[in-house]
Order: sequence, then structure tokens, then C-alpha cells
Amino acid sequence: MNIILLGSPGAGKGTQATELEAATGMKHIASGDMFRAAVREGTPLGTLAQSYLDKGELVPDDVVIGMVLERVQQPDCENGVIFDGFPRTPQQAEALQAALAEHNDAINAVLLLHVDKDVLIQRVIGRWTCRKCQAVYNTYFRAPKVEGVCDLCNGDLYQRSDDNLETINHRLDVYEAQTSPLIAHYRTQGILHEINGLGEIDDITARMVQAIESAKPC
Repeated sequence: MNIILLGSPGAGKGTQATELEAATGMKHIASGDMFRAAVREGTPLGTLAQSYLDKGELVPDDVVIGMVLERVQQPDCENGVIFDGFPRTPQQAEALQAALAEHNDAINAVLLLHVDKDVLIQRVIGRWTCRKCQAVYNTYFRAPKVEGVCDLCNGDLYQRSDDNLETINHRLDVYEAQTSPLIAHYRTQGILHEINGLGEIDDITARMVQAIESAKPC
């Protein structure tokens, strides 16, 4: 079984991908990690992709699809794949479906992690990270006991330079523009599942697992 994970910046995709791996045995494949690994390992497709990057050009969809197929055929993907960060457009989605079909495979479900914009903004602009142990806090949802000090190691807390209102608003606008056609594409196919991304991590994971179970082929 293969699924695609969608969600705006701050929706918690990374956290949920890790939880879903543990709950289902499926392999989380982040497109950026896959891409960098192919280039680093010098695979034929990775080398081809690097040749486009060296010229400042976009890597063609067929090369990216080739790397995806190369990756999903590895042993650690035998229980299925959680795609994160790919596809990004309806054209890539159609190309991925066609390529998987040639290997008697398919995308079985698309999980859209939905969180209200106001909450997303609070998650980002309220985020603080410990310089020492990397523990994460949030002014609105999980404030430290002492302002600016980590509860675990007493390290200093800091905010990333891009964790500000202007940047997150821009990122959300870009996400909306890029992803809306993709969401519509999968909704038309009848495989889109909208998941409430609010609440405890375990509760959100349970909702996602339930959607995956309901989408399993008979």
C-alpha cells in the first residue's frame, strides 16, 4: 500500500510521518532526502539529476519519477511507502500513477492534514528551540516553566530567523497556490482523506491510521 501525505507548513507532517512508520510498518520517503541520497550515492539517475542542477535547470519529471521508482523497489519499502513532498503538481501525480501502474502498483490514499491557519501561525511564530538539547517549546501550546530556559537541560531557547509572521504568511500562500490543484486532483479521484490535525499526537495518528485502513485494497 502507498499513500501520499499532504499538509501545509506547521501542520505536523514530519511528526505524523514518523508516527505512521511505527504504526503501519510503511516507509516514510521524503522527496528531498531521496533526491540527496541518489546524488550522493552516484546512481545513474542521481548523476543525471545532478547534471541538470549544475546547469541551474529544473530536474525533469521523468528523471524524478525514475528515482522514485528506484527507491520504492528497495527492500525497506516492501510494506508500502508514505510519500512526503512528492508529487507537487497534478502532472507529476499523473506521471507517478502511470509509472506505478506499470509495476502493478498504485497510490491508494492521499492524507491531507488539515489545521486552521490561525493555529498554524501560532505553531510557527511561537516556536522556541533549545540550543543545547534541541527540545522544542511553544509560547501558545507548550511554554517552558521559565521563559527562555529549557525545562530539560536549562539551555537557552532561541527562535529560527524565519519563524516570523511575514515569512509564515508567505509560505502558506505559496503552499496554497502550489497544492490546491493537487488536492483537487486527488479529490476528483476519490482517494483524498482530510484529517483533522488538531489534538494530541496519538489521536491524530489514530485518525490517519483509520483512513489508511479504510483505503486498503480488498
